[in-house]
Amino acid sequence: MIDREKLEEQLSQLPLYMYHFFEPAQLEFSDRIRYICTAECPMYNTSWACPPAVGTLETCKNRCLGYRNCLLIGTIVEVRDIADIGETLATRPAHEDVTNQVRELFRQQGKEPYILSTESCHLCERCAWMDGQPCRFPEKMHPCVESHGINVIPLLESLGLEFQYGENIVTWYSLLFY
Repeated sequence: MIDREKLEEQLSQLPLYMYHFFEPAQLEFSDRIRYICTAECPMYNTSWACPPAVGTLETCKNRCLGYRNCLLIGTIVEVRDIADIGETLATRPAHEDVTNQVRELFRQQGKEPYILSTESCHLCERCAWMDGQPCRFPEKMHPCVESHGINVIPLLESLGLEFQYGENIVTWYSLLFY
């Protein structure tokens, strides 16, 4: 069991625009989200953080629903031009740093969360998945939320959380299951 009061105090010290605790059963798992990974994402079949390496949609769903609790965290950042994918993606590492800080808060309480985060993993120049090898950094790699078929928008709506802040605002989300 985590000391939620202590955790919330620590979370309030981080550059999060929001965080929310919820039960994993509130998540919507969608074949359509996974289909987008398969049909449209250039990272498909290139990373341990993406399908098919993460497992089937059913496997991912069962993995997530095997936890009792989940923490949603979000960060926002303003960019000059949201259509500039390079500028937008350049904001991702700061979110990943915050996600890793939150992981450490869980570890301080003796919990190792299962983390889903943003996009595909970019720790290695070439993912070991491509060479049929195990992940080089499994303790640092976080599969992306979409790789598990999770549609985060209905969750945000059901929790009454804002997710659109303006034309050039990038929002990043992570899920920490525990």
